[in-house]
Amino acid sequence: MNARTPDFDALAIPAEFQQCLDQQRAACLAHPEPTHAQRVADLKQLAALLKDNRAALVEAICRDYGNRSEFETLFGEFFVVLEAIKDSIRNLKKWMKPQRRHIDVLLYPGASNRVIPQPLGVVGVIVPWNFPINLSFSPLAAIFAAGNRAMVKMSENSQHLAELLMRISPSYFPESKLRFFSDGGGRGPAFSSLPFDHLLFTGSGATGRAVMANAARNLVPVTLELGGKAPAVVGPDFPMKTAAERIMWAKMFNAGQICTNIDYVFIPEGKREEFTGHCLRLIAQRYPDLDNGDYTAIIDQRSYDRLQAALDDARAKGATIVNLAPSQQPDASRRIMAPHLVFDLSDDMVLSQREIFGPIMPVRTYASREDVARYVNGQDRPLAFYPFTNDKDLQRYYVSHVMSGGVSINEGLLHLAQHDLPFGGVGPSGMGHYHSREGFITFSKLRPVFRQGPLSGIQMFFQPPYAGRAMRLMNLLIRLKT
Repeated sequence: MNARTPDFDALAIPAEFQQCLDQQRAACLAHPEPTHAQRVADLKQLAALLKDNRAALVEAICRDYGNRSEFETLFGEFFVVLEAIKDSIRNLKKWMKPQRRHIDVLLYPGASNRVIPQPLGVVGVIVPWNFPINLSFSPLAAIFAAGNRAMVKMSENSQHLAELLMRISPSYFPESKLRFFSDGGGRGPAFSSLPFDHLLFTGSGATGRAVMANAARNLVPVTLELGGKAPAVVGPDFPMKTAAERIMWAKMFNAGQICTNIDYVFIPEGKREEFTGHCLRLIAQRYPDLDNGDYTAIIDQRSYDRLQAALDDARAKGATIVNLAPSQQPDASRRIMAPHLVFDLSDDMVLSQREIFGPIMPVRTYASREDVARYVNGQDRPLAFYPFTNDKDLQRYYVSHVMSGGVSINEGLLHLAQHDLPFGGVGPSGMGHYHSREGFITFSKLRPVFRQGPLSGIQMFFQPPYAGRAMRLMNLLIRLKT
């Protein structure tokens, strides 16, 4: 938590950012290690903030989206976060306990080794718009469990939620513990340039690179949770009806605007019509009216236009496009977009090159498992991978041959909701982990502490001049090690 040398070429830092950082750092130095009871109290306050203001928070997110399914907000944001907080409270005492480590033979007798998890200090959190409660409060659960303080910058697309959190948060936490900030006006780069003790960013790979470069100005360690084109593959043994039901549930959740969502799917050759038929039936059953409130809108006009342009690009380049709600005319003015399947893809299509982040599902066919592994491994490593198969050998093949941040077998998305599993990407899909114990570790300094006993073998046997006893003993110890 020492002051760092400023980079005078960096962007101007807003006064409110610097003042808050200085205030939180001073509070860290005054109270460097919150007790177990204090940390539990902070976690309970996080839960209270969510529960006490549930209706207002749901409404604010819905206003930011234009329409956000209330159930999806409650399930994907509130339920998951409250479970994460409960998990942290339940396990915190165990996580905080110092770990005993073995002593090197030369340091006997009486020495001891311990690893003590200690707070890092002030953690910065940069939150995307797609799950703004989940992706701010889940990290906060780990940050507070580890005994830190936090500055949280919301997305420019979460303006109503940011204003609400800025207004209500001081009733639950002093600003020396937690403060929320809105975005806009180019403040993002300035925030990521602050000399935090750790910085967590969730968002696109392009922005993640910029965030990492800004953090490097002050050698701030970063955890990056990015995205990418997460694939699914349906094995030849797996029932296509079940696969379609589970894949489309994941794809349609939040209208596909999830960093871990299924970006495209592989199905066996000859199964195209069967898969399409199931998808048409499912959308008709689950969303008989895309405008009834259960179906989430695209976040803004730019994103809506981008998705429509990607469909136009695919159509112009020879793709076959299936509208899964052919009898409906969604309200384009409210950015309600019908779900689509896209077949006959080529590598020069936008849908093949960029993360989709919307209700468009490219479908590829394959002849062998090697075809799937070869294609996926030829792309950037994805944040998630979804094999659908009951064949244990095929499951092992895909897990061992296709690298990704996380895996759900025979389901979409749900590895992310398992609180005893770490969450994080690999390579272009991110670096570092959090959730549960891994989150506690990420936001802690696992500090090694060696304590020498009354006698010291080093002092007794390895003092110069080294010729003679010291050298003979060293040669003996080396021979014993080989």
